[in-house]
Amino acid sequence: MNSGSRSSGRLRQRLFDVALKLMNVGHRALLAITRGRKGWSIGRMPAVELHTTGRVSGIRRSTMLTSPVHGDGRWVLVASKGGDDRDPEWYRNLVVNPNVELTVNGHTRALRARTATPEEKAELWPRIVAVNPGYAGYQKKTERSIPVVICEPSGEPSAR
Repeated sequence: MNSGSRSSGRLRQRLFDVALKLMNVGHRALLAITRGRKGWSIGRMPAVELHTTGRVSGIRRSTMLTSPVHGDGRWVLVASKGGDDRDPEWYRNLVVNPNVELTVNGHTRALRARTATPEEKAELWPRIVAVNPGYAGYQKKTERSIPVVICEPSGEPSAR
């Protein structure tokens, strides 16, 4: 690969990252403008705000996501990044520090996040794709195995 192709690829990645951040800003704006009356669901999935600790900075980071599978205090997230070849930053953060907070419908709870085992992913993936078939398209788009994250109660009180 020549340097022009590499720089073109990096530019595409940076533009994609900016687009994802703008979608997050737009989602937060919708929640703020409607005072939470709109924006807490996308299709058949609840929208959630994941709070992680930056793996390098130690700063609290937040991102809006969806949870295609949830129940009994357990929330499943998909680290698809739209089928990008790179894991999302939020996933890289929670791998280093699995103590997270999740805000759902304005209520924040402390959870512990972990990557699903291959067996758990095999059980969850059909359910995930049944709720949002787009995830299957994301998996086809990338060579990486898209991580599935399970967030479960940590037993620690939420700071928020």
